[in-house]
Amino acid sequence: MRILSWNINGVRTLPQYHPWNTFTSFQGILEHLNADIICFQEMKTSRSSLSRCVALPDDFEAFFSFPQNKGGYSGVAVYADSRTVTPLRAEEGLSGILQPKPPLMSDDRISRSYPCAHEIELVPDEHGSTPSDFAALEAEGRALIVDFGLFVLINVYCPNETSDARLPFKINFHVMLQDRVRKLMNEGREVVVVGDINICATPLDHCDGHLASNTATFYDHPARAWFHRWLSPIGCMTDVVRRFWPDRKGMYTCWNMKISARETNYGTRVDYILVTPGMLPWIKHGDIQPSLKGSDHCPIYIDLHDEIITDAGERLFLRDVLPMDGNREDPPRLAARRWEEYSGKQTLLSTFFGKGNKPRSPSNSLLSSLSSTPDTQLPREYSDTTQPDHTQPAIVIPPPTHPLLSSCKSACTSMSQLLAPSLQSNPMSSRQSAPLASSAKRKSSDNTAKKAPKKLKGGQSKLSSFFVQPSASPPCSQEISSGNVVNHRDYIDSDHQFALELSASFETPLSQGLFASATPSASQSQAAWSQLMAAVQPPNCLIHGEPAKEHTVNKPGPNKGKTFFLCSRPVGPGYDKGKSERLREEVDHRYRCNFFKWTSDVRREAKDRSSTS
Repeated sequence: MRILSWNINGVRTLPQYHPWNTFTSFQGILEHLNADIICFQEMKTSRSSLSRCVALPDDFEAFFSFPQNKGGYSGVAVYADSRTVTPLRAEEGLSGILQPKPPLMSDDRISRSYPCAHEIELVPDEHGSTPSDFAALEAEGRALIVDFGLFVLINVYCPNETSDARLPFKINFHVMLQDRVRKLMNEGREVVVVGDINICATPLDHCDGHLASNTATFYDHPARAWFHRWLSPIGCMTDVVRRFWPDRKGMYTCWNMKISARETNYGTRVDYILVTPGMLPWIKHGDIQPSLKGSDHCPIYIDLHDEIITDAGERLFLRDVLPMDGNREDPPRLAARRWEEYSGKQTLLSTFFGKGNKPRSPSNSLLSSLSSTPDTQLPREYSDTTQPDHTQPAIVIPPPTHPLLSSCKSACTSMSQLLAPSLQSNPMSSRQSAPLASSAKRKSSDNTAKKAPKKLKGGQSKLSSFFVQPSASPPCSQEISSGNVVNHRDYIDSDHQFALELSASFETPLSQGLFASATPSASQSQAAWSQLMAAVQPPNCLIHGEPAKEHTVNKPGPNKGKTFFLCSRPVGPGYDKGKSERLREEVDHRYRCNFFKWTSDVRREAKDRSSTS
């Protein structure tokens, strides 16, 4: 029997990598891992977005814990092969406060006692306040507990110390985990803790642990000091994978993918399988699987014996002490198979988008009949008022369309003032002429659009006209008398003629000469564009004298999207992080040096060299 643990860094990103992209279902991924109990950390999903194939694999019983507030963050899962092992009970969280609806009964609970905030010593936060409960610690979906009879499995994803303010949260979670294990042991249970602890147990588990500056102060960190006291020989928990490989170097399970640290195995060991003393006789072997890709972590596993002989000479078989009833119809309450959306008690959202009978469109709807008939007859009392009276002349006074026709605008203004009394004296005629006026506008604009040429020769101002002093606008060639009524087309023609005259007045030999002198030659333009679009030649790093490698800033901020150059050599133990982070005597020049230069600086230096040469 095999128990496997893996921080997959997102259940939706795992199928994008080989060999996981070759499987047609999540069941195939679980089968390929070849384990009876599979524990995942960092699922980075939610219950609503979890696909059915991930929640209900054919031959596995699944359990999940999701964060309450942050979507796509944290989350753990346990898959138990129903053909080889049967989970008896399951709980979410470590403190017992996370309960399904309705809450678990006493027979469904794994233990009788749980950690209490007032019974353990919690660390105050940065503001000096000590938590009074575990609500905040349990809100991020970091723990699952499953009872398998022979042992109680705890799958955890412990918090990472992303900042100094996050350290109290991390320590308090570790203390809560330790107290839950202690209470289970007091009840006579054996415990197996698996997952991402986010702590290096010894200097051997850190890529820079061998350096003198790190070895001397390694256990000064509060989290490392706590972990050191919890592990044997001081504490009750045994690191079984390290127990099989006590002096093995480079047994890392996590790498920084941003600096390609996995290529040179420049990583840390933060994933563990810890067991209580009573489980040690059952452990057959343990190791890591660094060859399996798809995450910034690699899987770890342990194998159990099929049978053991106790100190009293009694032979015990694993199949007798570990329930293997694959035909059990009532899995624990927390199992995904008993969720409402999968038990037939709740209608899934996807059912509303399935194929079904199309809704019938109303055939006798008055609104549809009115909108579908183009020549619907209106009542006579409405149609009489909307018919235009052709006996009244249609008077149209459009605004000037060209912004420079100031004289025409004044003429139009005077004409509108002259015609205002006649319009006011006969208001009915103005109302009756409104539809005709709008119709005339539409007809005149349509005719203009049809007759306008696609390209006006000489009617478009040239770019050179913007570099000369414009001459005074000539007066309008046509005088508009107060007695004449000008239609809309006359104004369009006058606008067009004025634009042609204005453009022709700008085309002076002086402006053409200035513009021609400012225009570079074709060869100069080609050379300028070639220099602008040419790829930047990478500079050489100062230590190795090798071409540097270009990178892009992805972190949000003012420099996001900018490019820079770093030493092209891979990172490794003792690589140069800089004088502030690495002692000069501990630098190993076989790996990356601290060369850094912005691409803009490299381009500027290249331009200066070309101008001086």
